Amino acid sequence: MDKIEHKLFQQVGNASASSGAGAHAASGGAGESDADLLDAYSRAVVRVVESVGPAVVSVVVGKNHLGRGGEPMGAGSGVVVAPDGYIMTNNHVVQGAGRIEVRTADGTALPARLAGADAATDLAVLRTETGGLPYASFGDSGTLAVGQLAIAIGNPLGFNSTVSTGVLSALGRALRSRDGRLIENIIQHTAPLNPGNSGGPLVDSRGRVIGINTAIIPMAQGICFSVPSNTATWVLPQLVADGRVRRGYLGIAGQSRPLERPLVLALGLAASQAVEVISVNRASPAGRAGLRPGDLIVGINETDVTCVDDLHRFLATWPIAEPATLTLIRDRRQITLPVVPAEAVACPAVG
Repeated sequence: MDKIEHKLFQQVGNASASSGAGAHAASGGAGESDADLLDAYSRAVVRVVESVGPAVVSVVVGKNHLGRGGEPMGAGSGVVVAPDGYIMTNNHVVQGAGRIEVRTADGTALPARLAGADAATDLAVLRTETGGLPYASFGDSGTLAVGQLAIAIGNPLGFNSTVSTGVLSALGRALRSRDGRLIENIIQHTAPLNPGNSGGPLVDSRGRVIGINTAIIPMAQGICFSVPSNTATWVLPQLVADGRVRRGYLGIAGQSRPLERPLVLALGLAASQAVEVISVNRASPAGRAGLRPGDLIVGINETDVTCVDDLHRFLATWPIAEPATLTLIRDRRQITLPVVPAEAVACPAVG
């Protein structure tokens, strides 16, 4: 806890103790305490904006060219995460862009290129050849707590360097990415976002990036979402090194299916759902392993499989080309098949 946060909590405690001691302490003391509390809050936000604001950029994209007389442009936000010009933003901000330009807080326009993108987490990394840029540091999203201060900085609706504040309202949410995969541990917060905030940072009271703002629910108020910093720091080095996140795939299409209770009991299964294989690409790892339409996948290695997302979670971290064992039900019998996941050229919607 930093000094500002400590003072906030201390003043709240003092205010509570004063109110409990007697009503005659009345308006003067309470008013001063409230003013001090608000002043401390303001100083915390100002300090964060002064620290992180220069690292936040506007991302402008076009299909062919940018500037006056050019085609209609799209825009979002980004945050410089390394002094040598690497910038993190959302994949949906730059997807399909022919030209990309970033504009710094002081209005400087810099050409940029796409260094890598990952549709499965809606994250992308841009690179500009200009070095020495102000940059922000990531915090640990695994240590966040509901109710703590959240500050969003970005360029909503084209208004550069806009700041909004709120609190973390929920942790561990899940959103479906555009390629069908589940993005987990999403941060829900109340710092207002608008179109153009996408790709900008969500920051804590110490000026650490705890999330990359990614989505809002239209017509809802105070329901905004960010990809957590721990996901961003996992994706970032892979995008810088390879331009993509390497994930394994099996080569099936499947869907969740409930299992009959007698079958669950007879086979001693831990769950009452499985993934039914709808189709198999014969040239894929699943095809080579001998999977068939109608097979019911109930496990992979020691991991239970009840839905397609369970397969995605496993394949996201399992080493590519490392053999794994599928447990499945075929003709009401439980069998195992060895399978060797291969790298997915494009993230498949199923597995």
